[in-house]
Amino acid sequence: MPELRLNLVTREWVVIARERAKKPEDFKKAGYIKKEIEPFIDTCPFCPGNESKTLGEIFRISAGKDWKVRVVPNRFPVFSAAGERLRKTDGLKRMVSGVGAHEVIIETPLHNMTTALLPVEQTTDIIRTYKNRFISLHQDPRIEHVIIFKNHGEGAGVSVEHPHSQVIAVPIIPIQFRDRFESAAHFFDDTGECLMCMTIRKEKEEGTRVILDTEHFLTFIPYAALSPFHTWIFPKRHSASFSDITDLEIKDLANTLKTILSKLYYGLDNPDFNYVLRSHRPRDCDMEYFHWYISIVPRLSKEAGFELGSGMYINPSIPEENARFLREVKV
Repeated sequence: MPELRLNLVTREWVVIARERAKKPEDFKKAGYIKKEIEPFIDTCPFCPGNESKTLGEIFRISAGKDWKVRVVPNRFPVFSAAGERLRKTDGLKRMVSGVGAHEVIIETPLHNMTTALLPVEQTTDIIRTYKNRFISLHQDPRIEHVIIFKNHGEGAGVSVEHPHSQVIAVPIIPIQFRDRFESAAHFFDDTGECLMCMTIRKEKEEGTRVILDTEHFLTFIPYAALSPFHTWIFPKRHSASFSDITDLEIKDLANTLKTILSKLYYGLDNPDFNYVLRSHRPRDCDMEYFHWYISIVPRLSKEAGFELGSGMYINPSIPEENARFLREVKV
């Protein structure tokens, strides 16, 4: 019989479709053949030697005369860096001017690389760059929220193949994030404890959904995972804002992120995925009831009419079996 599980963090019901659930290995790409890609592409704007094809440079981490990580403005930004944040109200109409920022983090000079295969030192530089851009963009008084994310693969929305992440700063707090921290606030009011901190403790106690347990982070597939292999990385130290991450935690997170993406790469034949860093603002770092985290979503299933009509998800897999599968993948 199917189960309905409530995801307390997202406040969404998930149907765990036990009777039609696939085995973890069934989610491997059908007919997957590793594509040979050159390390440098003459026409790629993100490859070394083509720096003039980007719109300037915002930040970089260098290695001698060469660069290891570059941050550049997005050529087709969702939000405009110029202008004032204006609000207008007209009856039922609400409008905020689309000021903000949209940046691209070029993660490596190598065109044919992926995070799963990068040396952990390079992944560490990527996380350090995330922190730099997160703090810097939040210093703009027009900005209310900063979203850091990565798309990998055509099914996840990639338009440029060269490995990169994106940062978008927006002048409002998105409703999805607002709902999550308000839900966390209600949980804190009811229990006197941070929902994410309790989740870490309970997941460690049960153990069946834990994939990786390091000194500073717990990585697991949640009890009510919204989709197959939907994975969360939670920092063990309570902090509401990613801006508070320490150097030791950055190194641990780099190793954790690389390890999990490597397990997906080898275990599921390099699936398309998105990951998103969910965090409050630096000035809200000491908030007792919220906890920043990273969500990794392999694109292994599609939403259809039921999801759109109900706001509920159907997960055609068993979270506990998926976690066991990833624990056993050797990298």
